[in-house]
Amino acid sequence: MSIKDSFEKAILDKRTLAVIAVVAILWRTFISLDREIALWESMCSGIALFIFGWALFAYMCLKPKKLKGWVMSNWIYQGIAVSMVSINVYVVIYYVMRWYKLLHVEAYLPLDFLFRDVRFITLVVFYCAVIWSAKYVKRMHEDYVSLSHEKGLLHLISPYLYARGKRLSEMGVKELISTVITDERTLMVIIGIAFLWRTIISIDFKITIGESIGSGLTLIVMGWLFLAYVYFISMKEKGWSDLIKAYHGIAIGLTVINVYVLVYYAMRWYRLVGLEDVSEAFVPLDFLFRDARFFALVIFYCASIVVLKFMKRAYEEYNLLSTEASRQ
Repeated sequence: MSIKDSFEKAILDKRTLAVIAVVAILWRTFISLDREIALWESMCSGIALFIFGWALFAYMCLKPKKLKGWVMSNWIYQGIAVSMVSINVYVVIYYVMRWYKLLHVEAYLPLDFLFRDVRFITLVVFYCAVIWSAKYVKRMHEDYVSLSHEKGLLHLISPYLYARGKRLSEMGVKELISTVITDERTLMVIIGIAFLWRTIISIDFKITIGESIGSGLTLIVMGWLFLAYVYFISMKEKGWSDLIKAYHGIAIGLTVINVYVLVYYAMRWYRLVGLEDVSEAFVPLDFLFRDARFFALVIFYCASIVVLKFMKRAYEEYNLLSTEASRQ
């Protein structure tokens, strides 16, 4: 095994990921003891996330070039890379604004330092969950290619084993709803609606408590329903342990992002309710940053749904190949 392969194996090991998560918690606990975060402390946190996030993005983009023989694993890696772009860009925007003191209030000023700790730990755990999933996507690829190679002719015809997709008229109600909601065109419409929504409520340069609740509930419902969908589909698609573990990684990543959204909006609504009879000071960059965060989260959820579609398709192809192989 080469040094490069050994390093990759060490990084993908669950013990390494556990150590990274624990170090992140200890680091933020230490720097938050005085309830203040100095510039150098923020820079250490930000640079660590930059390196972690963009190195992982590069890994997801380069991995498909090394894995040959099954297009679905390549699509899964590429889908994960796309879903990470919005989070990584959000991290860059936040820390650049933070370091140049362009942000005034994020959620609730007295506890903003605590919210920053939640965000940092959330992002670290999210990146670790992505690594966990990537490890098992690689094993899924190896399982599929190994099975197809063993069966000779099936290796050549395996891309054509996938059954014809059902027409909408042939689907049951649940399957129809799932297909329509997870369709790429539907997701593009959702992103477009999110853009129009934030544009409309931002025209008067003021976000009311009602508008904030509308945005927050949208993200909360989208995030937790998607997590429930991941859980149910993982229970349904049994018999392939590597796929199930990849689903677990996605579920962990979604959970921490969902918790981050809950914490942010709970603190934000508490602040807005406290200012019910007082106008909140208009700070243009704070205002724009909230829009950017909302867009980033919507794009992340939509891109993650596409990844789940690829994984569902991968299971169906693997299942079909296994069935055809058992008949020989």
